Amino acid sequence: MNPLARSIEELLPIGISSSYWCYILLRTALVFSSVCVAFLLPFFGLMMALIGSLLSILVAVVMPALCYIKIMGNIASRTQIVLSSVVAALGVVTAILGTYSSVSKIVKNY
Repeated sequence: MNPLARSIEELLPIGISSSYWCYILLRTALVFSSVCVAFLLPFFGLMMALIGSLLSILVAVVMPALCYIKIMGNIASRTQIVLSSVVAALGVVTAILGTYSSVSKIVKNY
């Protein structure tokens, strides 16, 4: 929630966004709205599992390994390149399996 709250705070005038009450009220409203969405959508948990399995693995595992290979280029040893490639490949496989599992649960339940 913090990145979203900070983005909203940047859009507000400086006098309002620097207030402690703005900080508290904005974050409380964001949490409250998330809870409302979770109660209104019966498959909210399954959707979060789908988003997490697809995007989180790609951002946390695959992209750092690929960026390391791209940044280091010729400086990295063959072992480092192979291990980074293996980590990226395992991340892609994990993302595919997690996405398949989440989609199959969504289809099964709804």
